[in-house]
Amino acid sequence: MKCVVCKQAETLPGVTTVTLERDGSTFVVREVPAQVCPNCGEDYVDSKVTAALLNTAERLSQAGAQVDVRRYAA
Repeated sequence: MKCVVCKQAETLPGVTTVTLERDGSTFVVREVPAQVCPNCGEDYVDSKVTAALLNTAERLSQAGAQVDVRRYAA
């Protein structure tokens, strides 16, 4: 897909780091599969991966976690 930010390049498969913050909690997930623009570095995470990240963040929040850093696991 063409990058919607720079409009200069086609995105390529890669990985990114996603940081989620909510109600004073911070969750960082590394090595998340994404489409990454080689020109500007903008990254795009698909809806299935996004749903998994949000589900994990919700479980961590309910468990009382304030900070969590982990690698993405499908």
